[in-house]
Amino acid sequence: MPLYEHVFLARQDISGQQAEGLADHFKGILENNGGSVAKVENWGLKSAAYKINKNRKAHYVLMNVDAPAAAIAELERQQRLHDDILRYMTIKVEEHEEGPSAMMKKSDDRGRRDRRDGGN
Repeated sequence: MPLYEHVFLARQDISGQQAEGLADHFKGILENNGGSVAKVENWGLKSAAYKINKNRKAHYVLMNVDAPAAAIAELERQQRLHDDILRYMTIKVEEHEEGPSAMMKKSDDRGRRDRRDGGN
């Protein structure tokens, strides 16, 4: 089956637990349609580059997916109809990255640099 990276943005006024619940819900949709989810990363509440439906921030969630195209189509259809989802994007990839994604590495590096510089 093809491999995909899927990112969705959820409204800022839902809690982090609700965002995780959305990820579990969408994971279930994929599994019911013959796919599997290798990894789910919750990037947390981050500022968006521009306002999306009056939201300046959004909960970002990454899913590494191994699923047929029909499962991805159903996932995107469900997200299009869901009120809490602001945006989503699915990209077909050759292979999934091992370990944390670039977004998670970026925050780890910043923490190391702050400690090295004495917090300045």
